Amino acid sequence: MRGGGEDLGSSHPIGASLPGVYAEDDLLQRFSGGLDAVLGPLINVLDCLPAYLRPETAPPDFLDWIGGWVGAGSDPHGDPEPVRRRAVALATAAHRLRGTRRGLAEAVALVFGVEPEITESGGATWSARPLQAFPGDPRPSVRVRLRVPDPAAVDVRRLNAVVADVCPAHLPFQVEVVQQ
Repeated sequence: MRGGGEDLGSSHPIGASLPGVYAEDDLLQRFSGGLDAVLGPLINVLDCLPAYLRPETAPPDFLDWIGGWVGAGSDPHGDPEPVRRRAVALATAAHRLRGTRRGLAEAVALVFGVEPEITESGGATWSARPLQAFPGDPRPSVRVRLRVPDPAAVDVRRLNAVVADVCPAHLPFQVEVVQQ
């Protein structure tokens, strides 16, 4: 949550920009000082707005807000801050790969730090002769296997959520976490 800081001040004090005739008016200077105290944090945020909009420099709470804008798919309560920052930075590229094997592999690797093994049921082929056999399994499915040193340390519910977020909606999937 954005807020003011103690003795933050204003980078553009109102009292200093008033005409000279008001420079000696104590009441007006105190009044403008009160406005500076209220508007100072807002002016400072606006002065630093590019830093707020960059995933590398945004404050953590603002980062999660930006992540909602771009559909980053990170969990503000479960994922560590470096993972959330990377997810926001890569969100547009991730949307381009959404629903593909590469997109699924990158999403799982981003959250868990391990490249998954992905087995698909589908395939593609061509033939110069008609009535050739179709490639792959007629029942669509995806299996995501994660090989880690300690399977108990992996949150399987989070893995399911990441795979469900990236896989096409019509495609059933299974996740598996095994000892490396």
